[in-house]
Amino acid sequence: MHYLVGVTLVWAFSFSLIGEFLAGSIDSYFAVLIRVALASLVFLPFTRFVGVENKLKLSLMGIGAVQIGIMYLFFYNSFGYLSVPEVVLFTIFTPLYVTLIYDALKGEFKPLYLVSAAIAVFGAYVIRYHEINSEFVFGFLLVQGANITFALGQSAYKKVMESYRDINQSHVFGYFHFGALGIVAIAFMLFGNMEKTTPSLVQWGVLVWLGVVASGAGYFLWNKGACMVDSGVLAIMNNALVPVGLMVNLLIWGKPTNLILLFIGSVIIGFSLWLHKYFVFKYERKRTIF
Repeated sequence: MHYLVGVTLVWAFSFSLIGEFLAGSIDSYFAVLIRVALASLVFLPFTRFVGVENKLKLSLMGIGAVQIGIMYLFFYNSFGYLSVPEVVLFTIFTPLYVTLIYDALKGEFKPLYLVSAAIAVFGAYVIRYHEINSEFVFGFLLVQGANITFALGQSAYKKVMESYRDINQSHVFGYFHFGALGIVAIAFMLFGNMEKTTPSLVQWGVLVWLGVVASGAGYFLWNKGACMVDSGVLAIMNNALVPVGLMVNLLIWGKPTNLILLFIGSVIIGFSLWLHKYFVFKYERKRTIF
């Protein structure tokens, strides 16, 4: 779980960095292309091109294409319609998608896991409760597209790697980024705005951070961490980004937030994690007895 916590701290900066430095001034398709290209370069030296099953290569490329390729296209475009706090707010549904998709992939259904994930959603909603303007609908749908593809990708990665427990994930994770790179390259060629592809020095610094650290190292450690916890914890950790991200907005960028709601919502998310652990204990104990 320490992988998930560490990546959460890193990703907490991503929302505000994109909103403050990239959204509106840099073409979203270009930003996504640079970010994924840099992440691919990070893992290129570690990638094994021989001795790896083609089935695994194609699976990871497909997962990467969905989890960060298509997801980024939804995510970056949403900043054209929503503020950073609204984007953060609309990500609170991800835990529900993670729980439902992973259970579907496993052919199982654990309603108690859904309860704990739903409580985490409520906690995040409490944190970001505020009036939403009337033009949010399209932005909301874009963020939900990002949520669903991100949940599908991490759930599928966890499911696939359960069949390859002995493999060193750093030797094959490059395929994950290669798959995403193919998708975003095509999207940039089709929809990119060449007039917004000249970042300033500061914007290049942001893109390098997002590509090398947040995407390159971040997605590897997140997906590796996802393989080490159950789907319920994974679902809940998807919402831990909400209070951390808002604290970054408050402390680094001076963005106002309701500290009382932040505290209450964080307590609710913490309670959901404890409750999930309790449900897991009951489920495992019942399975052992019977």
